Amino acid sequence: MVRWSLADPLKYLEVFPSVAKAFGGNAFDNGTAYLAEDGAGAALWLPPGSKPDEAALDRIFAENSPENIKKDLPAIFEQIARYHPTEPHWYLSMIGVDPSRQGGGIGSSLMKDALEAVDRDGVIAYLESSNPKNISLYERHGFEVIGEIQSGSSPVLRPMIRRATSE
Repeated sequence: MVRWSLADPLKYLEVFPSVAKAFGGNAFDNGTAYLAEDGAGAALWLPPGSKPDEAALDRIFAENSPENIKKDLPAIFEQIARYHPTEPHWYLSMIGVDPSRQGGGIGSSLMKDALEAVDRDGVIAYLESSNPKNISLYERHGFEVIGEIQSGSSPVLRPMIRRATSE
């Protein structure tokens, strides 16, 4: 979704660090930013009570997205807000694995500690996936697709929830 909203490759490379900070930077403050041992991947989990910096995200996209994309963003954000839980939850704001290393268990490893906390806390976990290839990874970890979000030329974004499990 971020790649679509920042269509120009150079603009994407320039702006992505600001997007990551606004979207998941609170994970660093909360100690819930996970890095694979060899740096091949990272996951930014926001614990209950922590949120992305929505004002910063609005500003970043307003200043950097092309006009044909900007017109679709309000509808996307409105749809996201309808699916995003209002009850206490863990939120996987961002996860990524080096493409040359995907399929080797790094993504699963990055999810493990946070999902243990989800189960310990007895709350839900929530994410939105714009990559259809990632759905099976999330489903293996107990997430379920709860809808589809799309506007104009945007990719389909799938909100997913995972309920806490007891062992």
